[in-house]
Amino acid sequence: MSKHIVWDWNGTLFDDAHTGYLAACEVFAARGLPWVSAERYRAAYTRPIQDFYIRLFGRPLAPGEFDRIDEEFHDAYRRALADVSLATGARETLRDWRESGGTQSLLSMFRHDGLLALVRRLAIEDEFARIDGLVGPGGGRKAAHLAAHLAALQLDPAEVVLVGDSLDDADAAAEVGASCILFNGGYHDRAALAVAAVPIADSMADALPELLRWATELRRPSDAEAS
Repeated sequence: MSKHIVWDWNGTLFDDAHTGYLAACEVFAARGLPWVSAERYRAAYTRPIQDFYIRLFGRPLAPGEFDRIDEEFHDAYRRALADVSLATGARETLRDWRESGGTQSLLSMFRHDGLLALVRRLAIEDEFARIDGLVGPGGGRKAAHLAAHLAALQLDPAEVVLVGDSLDDADAAAEVGASCILFNGGYHDRAALAVAAVPIADSMADALPELLRWATELRRPSDAEAS
């Protein structure tokens, strides 16, 4: 039975959560919107992103407002990317998983061309069997994208674990029938992640043992197979 990880990018492999927060604050300030603390930002985070902004602003978004904010956010975010790198231990975890015999791919709701450019800049492209970023409108949920990603790889979701940093990752995995491990280094706070009732890794060093434990359980024959 194969062992395959689908990695999330933003807030998981890519240590950009604080950069994303600062980019959002820049956009909010330019629009005269109230300042938001980092703690409130992480506590309120959700997908679809429209719902996240409604939580932060305490009001519905005006027609077209989300699209404008989203575009301004990505502009501000891209300006800050030069100083952002992989999460501590991410490169080693990718290597160790590959050397253990596992396969891995990358699925992100970050725009595809920008994702590829970052992965190539960081010289980790060869670690992944497939890389899929967002094509089309942003801000939505991951489940349909995960289903398409697994179909393209011809993988049984029951043989896959998604490693991400958000409740949307956990929901997507559950919806398609995959396992999930959440990384406490991204856009949610830990208390929010605990709601998903899946394993939580506080660092990449903690993630690898969870992944190996999952793979061991996956390979273990059922009682029916053993008899």
